[in-house]
Amino acid sequence: MNVLVTGSSRGLGRSIIVEYAKNGYDVVINYNNSKEEALELKKYVESNYKIKALVIKCDISKESEIDSMIEEIYKEFGHLDVLINNASIALDQDFTLKTKEDFMKTIEVNLVGTYLLSKKIGLKMLERKTGNIINISSNNGLDTPYPESIDYDASKAGVISLTHNLANYFAPYIRVNTICPGWINTDMNKDLEKDFIDKETSKILLNRFAEPEEIANLAYFLGTDKASYINDSIIRIDGGVKR
Repeated sequence: MNVLVTGSSRGLGRSIIVEYAKNGYDVVINYNNSKEEALELKKYVESNYKIKALVIKCDISKESEIDSMIEEIYKEFGHLDVLINNASIALDQDFTLKTKEDFMKTIEVNLVGTYLLSKKIGLKMLERKTGNIINISSNNGLDTPYPESIDYDASKAGVISLTHNLANYFAPYIRVNTICPGWINTDMNKDLEKDFIDKETSKILLNRFAEPEEIANLAYFLGTDKASYINDSIIRIDGGVKR
């Protein structure tokens, strides 16, 4: 069994790789800029678990690089059992200063990249009549808007819509689900101002941000037969939010 996790050299993606590796999956670690972290993760999982890790650089906003990555994966592993579309960017800034270029870059990575990977790998999974696609969206795509994140929010809402269409197209052979996390303790959020963190934490019933491993546990579960009847689902995992 094997899994590709995009954007997996650090943060949530790294935790998902570790969770699958500890359960015996061969893993594909994808990165765009964080080469050292990706190689460190490969060394970690291969030395701690009896699995093989493949490291591939790929900017998922570029179709040619996606094609090259898929070719390398299938040459090495022959097939993919699980695709986890985790890679994304956030270019947050004041709404009045956000440019079309900012907006389009976010959409290209977070939504178009997810679409291309899901289509190209999903069609290969369809040939084998088995596979799992798990998308990482966000509560921002559901009902937690931030005007400074308008492009990010739109991209994550698009991923949710994409999930419904993919699940219908690939039925009944490939399950397609989306995870919508709330706040997570990752590098992306470590530089947030304390007052903002305190404000956001006060909205969470569990009174804390999630640890990446808690989201990774769900991402692993959805990729296994234990979740065999969960399909076309949008799963919120945010510690509960005060309404």
